[in-house]
This record gives sequence, structure tokens and C-alpha cells, in this order.
Amino acid sequence: MKIVSYLLGLVLVLVVAVYTVAFTSFGNSLLQPTIEAKIQAQTKLPSKLQTFQLGMSDFDIVLELNKNNTIHLKGNYSLFAQSFDISYSVNLEELKTLKALTQTQLQSSLHTDGTVVGDMAFLKVDGKSDLAKSDTTYHIELTDLNPTSIIAKVDTLNLEALLYMLNQKSYASADVNVDVNFKNITPHKLDGEVKLYTLDGKLNSGVMKKDFNITIPATAFAMKLDAKLAGDDVNYKYVLNSNLATLSSSGTVVPEPLKTDIRYGVNVKELGVLKPITGADLRGPLRLNGTVKGGKEKLVVDGHSDIADSKTTFVALLKEFAPASVKAKIEGLRLENALYMVKQPHYADGIFDLDVDITNADANNLQGTVVSTVSKGIVDTKFVTKEYKFKSKMPYTAFNAKTLTKLNKNLVDTKVIFNSNLANFDIKQARFDTKDASLVSDYKVTVKDLNKLYFATQRHLKGGIVATGELKKAKDLDFTMHSDIAGGKLDAKLHNDDFSAKLASLQTLDLLDMLIYPKMFKSKIDGDLKYNLVEEKGTFDGKLSDGTFTKNQVLDLVKQYARINLYKEKFVGDVNAKINKENILASLDLKSNKSSIVAKNTKLNSKTQVIDSKIEINANGNPLNVTLRGNVNHPKIGVDANQIVKKQAEKAVKKEINKLFKGLF
Repeated sequence: MKIVSYLLGLVLVLVVAVYTVAFTSFGNSLLQPTIEAKIQAQTKLPSKLQTFQLGMSDFDIVLELNKNNTIHLKGNYSLFAQSFDISYSVNLEELKTLKALTQTQLQSSLHTDGTVVGDMAFLKVDGKSDLAKSDTTYHIELTDLNPTSIIAKVDTLNLEALLYMLNQKSYASADVNVDVNFKNITPHKLDGEVKLYTLDGKLNSGVMKKDFNITIPATAFAMKLDAKLAGDDVNYKYVLNSNLATLSSSGTVVPEPLKTDIRYGVNVKELGVLKPITGADLRGPLRLNGTVKGGKEKLVVDGHSDIADSKTTFVALLKEFAPASVKAKIEGLRLENALYMVKQPHYADGIFDLDVDITNADANNLQGTVVSTVSKGIVDTKFVTKEYKFKSKMPYTAFNAKTLTKLNKNLVDTKVIFNSNLANFDIKQARFDTKDASLVSDYKVTVKDLNKLYFATQRHLKGGIVATGELKKAKDLDFTMHSDIAGGKLDAKLHNDDFSAKLASLQTLDLLDMLIYPKMFKSKIDGDLKYNLVEEKGTFDGKLSDGTFTKNQVLDLVKQYARINLYKEKFVGDVNAKINKENILASLDLKSNKSSIVAKNTKLNSKTQVIDSKIEINANGNPLNVTLRGNVNHPKIGVDANQIVKKQAEKAVKKEINKLFKGLF
């Protein structure tokens, strides 16, 4: 019996101790520091319990999260029945100081109060709030602490105040009303409805201009959402109307497992207003309609649009919300309208068609084809001439193009055919590797009439040219060009900024004919050009062989007065040049068995077209000195005939010397 008495005494002492610690003022004062420390650790705020009164069946707690932010809880409870009857009041006057708790920067204030009544099996929460200057009431029911029913009414929520509270700029203003009546939100037993109305909405054009550089007219908008929940289904209708755009969506959604049957529509009068949302710098109208059907395992999105006056359709298949395949077709897109939409200048008019068939849209395993064509293309030559500052107007240019692209994992192979009345451009295979962003491409350029390129070259040319080569771009840029030209061959290479060209057996008569220069000198020329594009410096070293002069008045006069026939002599020699930006320093040294033609350190400015040259002709020991100064097209010519010709021949020599000069250089 003594043992039983001791045990009963011990239990009594423990009960008294627990009661004293937990439910008396003295005990509360002992627990308060420990509870405060726990709250501070959780909130990461200097929280204090201003009031902490915990009794056997009631309590009164005032928690100060920090200055001007308090929570007040007061009510009755039963430990044995696990029931509650609590009133609460939350007064957050300075939300900006609660970032450590909210994990986001908030502004303004928030007040809410209400009651919590029930037990652990079933609770009811009723309250009201002034969220964003609204008159909000709510009723929430929880079963086993899980929400099963929500009824809320938000009356005249101020959108500007909400944006400010969320630390966002005042992009728009509106009054928002929300009615939520979820009688049951238990999965698979949904029963309720949501209605949302936005009235008197206005976009803030000033903020849009400042933040996104978008100029939009005064824009009013209204929004309406009506959703009904029944079992597993959510049936809804949504419409956003404004004087700039109309967005609509309706259909059925099953949340778990996800299943959709949705229709959508987009009618945007000005795409620029969507830049803050899409990030795309676009302009102009857009109309798009389509459907979304399926679920997570297989979701099909289709649509059609008249973008840029086209007939556009697409079907995309998504698996696990990742693109699996895509088919798209664009017919009759107006090129000029598309350029306007993407904010590009009006380079050309034309009709653009596109056919996309991506059988595997996985970025690591791409498979598919893309075919595009441009027909009836016409270049806006007036704009191009002005944009690229051509000295003469670009001629009328019509073109068409076709590309065929095949996708195979990380390799993108493209074939290009471009035809115009100026030039034709063909690529059999341009291979782009998406892994290392490298490009390897062949090409063939055909120009039937070089003179049509005068607007770009500023030089009248005769005949045509065909050039082939290869372009490589990886770590370095490498470019090659090969052409049969002027009876010989031209091979050129570009490695990053270093350009080199090799001339082999070019015939000067063919070359002079192409340059539309007097065909004064027949010869074969071989040479090497080296030039750095960045430094704009280079050299040219060439050799002339088997050179003979064609009939001209200068050599006729030499033959007549000096009785020397230079036509019968064959010349060989060197032609060299040093290039320093627009300044060219050139030399010519021609020799035959009896005669020579030498021009040392001829100065030519390619920008100003000014020349300063002295040509020394020695015809079998008889000198003829010529100076050329001034504009290269009409230089001032000086002739020192000395003993080779009589004075009356000098005038005739001057007339012909310019032709001779062009033939030699």
C-alpha cells in the first residue's frame, strides 16, 4: 500500500507541476521565452509575445511579428474533445518589413479577422479582409485539416492596389469582383463555381512607354471568367475584351489526371502591347484560333491564322508537355507584311510559303524537313540604295528562292536555290551542327551580266562570271573561291581576316575587255594578292609574259618617226603594288630585247581617284617620258617626246596615252 501511495503522490505532483507550468501565469512566464525563440527561428523576425495567457480551456495570445505587424488569437478549446472556438485578428501595417517571412517583397498593408470553430475532424473558418482595398469575405471548411469547401466573395478589389502590394508597377487599373462557391473541392467530387468580373480596366500607357518603350493608345478592357466544377470536370468560359485585343477560351478541363478539350481564340489589333508578356518585339495584328485536346501523356494543339495575310495552319503533339512532333504550313504570306511585323525595313515584296514536318521535336533527336519558297519577289531598290549608301541606284531586281532543310539530330542540312535577274546563288548542302554551332557550306554564284552590279562595284564591267567555293565557320572562318575567268583561273582564300588570291594565266585582253578598257596589251598574267581586312593593308605581286601591244596611235607614231616597230617585240615583266587602306603604291617594269616600259612608285588613291605617275618608255634607246596627274579617269597628261617624235606628234600622243595607261594598269 505504501508503494501505491507513493505512486499516487508522484502522479499528483506531476499533474500539479504540468498544470502549474502550462496553465498558470507563473508557468506561462516560464514557457513564453521558449515559445518566442521557436517563433523567431521560424519567422526569421524579431517576434515577441506581447500577451501569452494559456488556461485550461481558454487562451489569449498577441504576437508582434515586428513593429506594426501583429496577430491576435483569443478563444476557448477543449483538450479532451479537441474542439476550438477561436477569434483571430491579423493586422499587417507594414508588409515590406516581412520579406524574411513572405520570401518576396511586398508593400502596403493587409488586415483580416474572423473565427475558427470546430474540432480536428471538422473546422469552419469565417472571416473578412480588406485585401487591395476590397471588401472580402470568406468561409472555409476543413476536414481532417484539409480544405474541402471554400466560399469567398471579393467585392471591388483595386487592381492598382494589388499590383502595388505585390511590388509591381501600375501597369493597369481596374475593379475586380470574384465569387467563389466551392461546395466541395475534394478530388473527383468537385462541386462549385467561380465567377470573376473585371470592370473599368485601363492600361497605363505612360508606364508602358517608360518600362517597355511601347506606345499604345488609350486602352480600356474588361474580363469575365465563368467556371463550373462537377465531379472531375471543370467547364469554363473566359473572355478578355479590349480595344486592342480579344482573348477567349472555353471548354472542359479534368485536373487529375489532366485531360483537356479546349477552344481558344486570339484577336490582337496591335502585337506591340504584348511585349511585356511575350518578350517578342513585334507589331501589327494577329488572329489565331484553335483547340487543345488531350492530357499529359498526349496533348494535341492545333490552330489556324491569317498572319501577314497568309493561310497558316499547324498541329503540335506534346508528350509529358514536351514537343514531340510539329506540322505547320504557311501559304501566301506577304513578305512585306512579315517584315513590318518583325520590325524590319521594307527590303522586298513577295509571296512566302513554308511547309514544316518535324516528326521528332526532341531537341537532342530532331528529325524532319522544312521547305520554304519565295515567289514573285521584288527588291525595294530605292530603299536598299539609300540604306547601303550606294552611289548609284540599284536596278530593278526580281527574285525567287527555294530552300529544303533536313533535320537529323544535331545536324541541319540545307539546300538553297536563289535566282534573280542580277545573280543566281546555289547551295547543294549547307550543314550546321547545333552542338558546336559550326557551319560547312558549298556555293555557286552565277552572274550573267557583271555590268548590272555597277551600283555596288562602281565600275562598269562586261561579260559574266561563275564562282564556286566553300564556307566553313567554327572556331575560325574559312572561305574559298574558284573561278575560270579571263582565259585563266582565279583561286581565293579567306582565313578570318586574312585574304589571299592567286591569278593563273589570265589573258590581259579578256581582262581588259571585262573591265571595258582599251585592249592595248596582249599578255598572260600570273599573280598573288595578300590583304588583311581589318588592317586594310596588303600587297600584289604579278608577272606578265608573252606580252605584245595591239595597234595604237602611240606606237604608230613611234614607228613613223623613230622607225622602231614595237609591235614585233615581246615583253615580259613585273607588276607590283602595296596597299595601305585607300592608298596604293604601284610599279610596272616591262622589258623586251630592245625596249622597256617602266613606271615606278605610281601613287593612286582609290577613294579620291587621284593618280600621280611617271611612265618611262625606252624604244631601242629612244626615250619617251609620260606623266599622269589628277583624276584617274581624266588625268592631266605630260609628254616629253625628246628625239623620238616631232613636236607636231605630241598632241596625238596625248590623246592616245590615256588609253595606253589604262591598258597597262
